[in-house]
Amino acid sequence: MENDSQIVTLDENVLRTLDFFIENPPPSIDIKQFKSPFVVGSGNAFNTGAILFSGKDAVLTDESNFKSILKSSNIHTSNRELRDVVIISASGEKDSVWEVELAKKYGLFTTLLTTRAESEAAKIADKTIVFKSIDEPYTYNTSTYMGMILAVTHEEVIKIKEFILGLKFPDNFAKYVGYSFVVPDKFMQICPMLEIKRDELFGSYLSLRAFSQGHARHAKYVNRNPQELVITLGEKNQFFGDPKHRWDISFSDDFNFAAIMAITYYIVGKIQTAKPPYYMENIKRYVSEDGPAAYGQTKAFEVIVPKS
Repeated sequence: MENDSQIVTLDENVLRTLDFFIENPPPSIDIKQFKSPFVVGSGNAFNTGAILFSGKDAVLTDESNFKSILKSSNIHTSNRELRDVVIISASGEKDSVWEVELAKKYGLFTTLLTTRAESEAAKIADKTIVFKSIDEPYTYNTSTYMGMILAVTHEEVIKIKEFILGLKFPDNFAKYVGYSFVVPDKFMQICPMLEIKRDELFGSYLSLRAFSQGHARHAKYVNRNPQELVITLGEKNQFFGDPKHRWDISFSDDFNFAAIMAITYYIVGKIQTAKPPYYMENIKRYVSEDGPAAYGQTKAFEVIVPKS
């Protein structure tokens, strides 16, 4: 079992990820190649799919509803060609295996996006696109999904890193008991990714919220709490949270989803650094006991997921 010194915080993991992609740009993906696809993923793989196919003709599904949606949908495109299925899975294991099997039973062409070329899902998918990743603590999945996003957005990674290293954190940043993010509407798919990071790193120990600008207007800040820092990306925050406890971050117009993911993950990592080590204290139990057990497995997951 790996020692604690290998479990870096999320902010450090973001910097390692950016350094990796500066030297190793991911392969490019042309989303237009897919015919009105069903896009399948679990957790942040689902949210990555929502980012990759944002504004495109696609049906987003996860492990809970893929069977029912596939069964009730017209599996043909308008010209009667069979639709594609894109399965997104960092490991290429767990739910992705039966998802590929089910899609193939329907006669659909399956494309797997993964970091594991030798995974069980990769062995049976019609096509596999493999992305390189770095060693990461279990659940972090920063390089795994950022590589897929960069494959579509083609952002300048070195520019993202320079921006992050230039962030000026509020002097009392570590003292807040709650944090919330407000992001531009076009990046709304980042919000559920941050909520998943809250669950993984803090659980119920810390309040961490995330909204798009449009959603934030819907009474999310009726109760202004001076112990919550509202972190707004893009436009200056004139409405949300206690006026004395706001942090506005403006950024370049050419920043896209990978940049917003990196910036917000980095800030979440700084919150993790400032608070008790909830994740570090619990992750070894989780990967050894309740994590595998929930999948009917006895073999422990890896605390540090090896690079691909």
